[in-house]
Amino acid sequence: MLILIWLVLCLAAVFFMLLPLALWRREIFSRYSGSRSVACPENRQPAVVSIDARHAAATGADGCPDLCLSDCTRWPERSNCGQSCMSQALQAGPYTPGEIKVGTKRIYHLPIVLAAFAAWCLGAVWHSQYLFRTRWMDAVGLTHAQVKQMVWWLSPHLLTAAVCLLFAYGVAWLLAVRHRKGVLQGVLMSVLLSGAVVATGWFGIARLPHDLLAIEAGYAVLATFTVGAIVGGLYDKLVMRPQ
Repeated sequence: MLILIWLVLCLAAVFFMLLPLALWRREIFSRYSGSRSVACPENRQPAVVSIDARHAAATGADGCPDLCLSDCTRWPERSNCGQSCMSQALQAGPYTPGEIKVGTKRIYHLPIVLAAFAAWCLGAVWHSQYLFRTRWMDAVGLTHAQVKQMVWWLSPHLLTAAVCLLFAYGVAWLLAVRHRKGVLQGVLMSVLLSGAVVATGWFGIARLPHDLLAIEAGYAVLATFTVGAIVGGLYDKLVMRPQ
């Protein structure tokens, strides 16, 4: 019993010791979070920037946080800039979407092509003889000879690749419109787009045979996460930056 009381007192002491630090970091995070509108010192055009509030909170225990930008509407092409707009960002108030006119972020093609290719390869493996080809054939009503002949047809592969590429471009467009990046944001946008596609064609999808629907649904889920993770994760990585 005495040991339990001693443990509770120790935990309470640690809690009250760490509480002021946690509150102070929360205050710093709230102070620097959110987007802000500035005039880019390079071209004097409006831009929207975000201060890295998490980094500021993590380094601001002594009252002097290390401030840096975490995003800008001119990035990733100009992400190696000197961030000389920081003084404007500190003085500017929170940015309201639509307050100023800024262009959407560009769509970069290489991550999209990689994501589409990954989704296509995933589909080839998913429907191969090592996984679900037998069940797929039974659900569709095709024989081994028919499927073996279809494998060498060019049109199904081109159609599948086109669908994967179109879906990847849709995810990239949503990320560009929303000024988002990262694996999590890519997956969220991919799930959102996939849900919209399913909702649009639900009447036809629901009429598919149960086994075929289960197989294609499993592939669609994996492809959705794969495309979202690649497009979002590589969104501003594979970019030719100006000198």
